[in-house]
Amino acid sequence: MKYESTKFLIPLIAVCLSCGADWPQFRGPLTNNVAISETPPAKVDQENIAWTAELEGRGASGPIVVGDKVFITSTTGFKQDQLHVLCFDANSGKRLWERQFWATGRTQCHKKMSVATPTPASDGKRVFATFSSNDVVCLDLDGNLLWIRGLSHDYPNASNSLGMASSPIVVGETLIVPVENDDDSFTTGLDVKTGIARWKINRPRVANWTSPAILQSSPDAEPVVLLQSSEGVDAIYPETGETAWQYEQGAGRIPSTTVGDNILYVPSNGLTALSPGSSSDPPKVLWKEQKLSPGTASPLVYQNNVFTVNRAGVLNCANPKTGDLVWRLRLKGPFSATPIAAANHLYLVNEKGLLQVVQLGTDKGEVTGDIDLKETILATPAIANNSLFIRSDKHLWKISSK
Repeated sequence: MKYESTKFLIPLIAVCLSCGADWPQFRGPLTNNVAISETPPAKVDQENIAWTAELEGRGASGPIVVGDKVFITSTTGFKQDQLHVLCFDANSGKRLWERQFWATGRTQCHKKMSVATPTPASDGKRVFATFSSNDVVCLDLDGNLLWIRGLSHDYPNASNSLGMASSPIVVGETLIVPVENDDDSFTTGLDVKTGIARWKINRPRVANWTSPAILQSSPDAEPVVLLQSSEGVDAIYPETGETAWQYEQGAGRIPSTTVGDNILYVPSNGLTALSPGSSSDPPKVLWKEQKLSPGTASPLVYQNNVFTVNRAGVLNCANPKTGDLVWRLRLKGPFSATPIAAANHLYLVNEKGLLQVVQLGTDKGEVTGDIDLKETILATPAIANNSLFIRSDKHLWKISSK
């Protein structure tokens, strides 16, 4: 059994090492919103904008960064049925290539969202782009098509009236794609090389916009993927889709579970802290705190604190072991994008396009600078190359030191 655990662990470690300081998927390399070795600017103003690249169409997906390339998705057309994957040079902002595809599934979605809402993912060799139409596209880093799946062809009832927003993640040789909705609801694990399903599991039949997270409970333990729904959290093995354990006390359907120091922080009953379960023991509830209930943005664990942003735009900082509130800071909201962290700072961009930088101190947080990008921004930014990458419908920005 020890050999089996090592076999599953090696691909995860390999992916993290191959990505280096990249930002290869939604919420970063470990899906925890944190860039470990990056130092973006601590104080920002308009002079920190290194470059701006023009975009067209719609897009609420976040950028990802692999090496010196930035990848994003967007859609055009009256029905948002033209799907775009774009690649930019991270140093200059020059567009390197663009690929377009026709949507094969439904493109109906809420006016606030876009068919290009899910953030793409990469294993360092390939880019995987998913769309609300349940189309999955795999390209190499030079834009060559490797495979494409129209999941709506196989599962025509997999949709909801507001659109799909869950982002895929890569663990080892498996791309985990959530397709959770009001009807034919499931999550599938696709082989990264072929796009063929390794497994498919049924999920609660209710619209769900959360994204998976990765849990590595110990160095010799097999990693599990955390799938959140209105019923709670299921921990599954990425290679087989088999269930490792379950938390069954309900959870939110927009902000997603995050992990810090081997503890899960679940948008459930406000915010709930869980120690992981096992095949023989269920997860243990450590605390619940209604005052830490997140709005749209997912929670963040950083520098021995847990952070949430509520619907009023208030940043809450709490003790991760007890849930006790440490301090609160009112920011200019509202927020859809999840806050990200690096070098003792939090970076939060609100829906109106205002980027705010919060420096973390011993007693409280302090806003040290902001940039008003003056466009609607719903996507979570990326951190790589000691810079921030932020996108709206119209532009992609790189924010760096002066």
